[in-house]
Amino acid sequence: MSAAASAFTFSLSPNPLNLTHLLQRNTSLIVFSSASTSIGRNLKPPSLRRQLLFGVPIPHGSFKRSSSIFTPSRHFFSPVMEWQDCTVKSEIDVPVSVAYNAYSDRESIPRWMPFISSVKILEDKPDLSKWSLKYKAFGRDIEFSWLARNMQPIPNQKIHWRSLEGLPNRGAVRFFPKGPSSCIVELTVSYEVPQLLVPFASALKPFLETLLRRGLDRFATFAKSY
Repeated sequence: MSAAASAFTFSLSPNPLNLTHLLQRNTSLIVFSSASTSIGRNLKPPSLRRQLLFGVPIPHGSFKRSSSIFTPSRHFFSPVMEWQDCTVKSEIDVPVSVAYNAYSDRESIPRWMPFISSVKILEDKPDLSKWSLKYKAFGRDIEFSWLARNMQPIPNQKIHWRSLEGLPNRGAVRFFPKGPSSCIVELTVSYEVPQLLVPFASALKPFLETLLRRGLDRFATFAKSY
């Protein structure tokens, strides 16, 4: 019997009977239970009941909805979405305080980050900002948006955020002084792979890392004139 077979368990009372029926054609584990022998009345026609009790194979999707039986489905379990993490770093030829202040200017980020098209800080809640992403990649035009909250920063050391709505993501920027006039900026971005890009998931991380490195290179120029 294939390891991908599914198990169907039925519990009948008052005389409990556990019957395991392994199917070759279904890859989901589905558990049916009934608190009474009404299972016999709910399963129609009688031939279906005999198939369940005597081990006759039943094709996927043969069950009908009733008061005590759930209908099997190919989508019984929700898929677990994949998260990816990208980290890049760059040396910036400005003091760490200048780099920190330049990166804190969120509405200027579209000027140097290639795939960010707009950032708008909410006037009444300055810790919140609306972000838009637009970029052409993998043969399609990609557009996403999200609402992000900036968490409590550590001046000249760390800026971090997480999304509240829209594209799930979070991240942090860390600043390490290297001397009186230079520093290291390390950017980490974590995101849930959008359904649209699942077919390209293996290529998405190196692609985004390239864009982030390009963004930090442009940030280095931006920070010098900030």
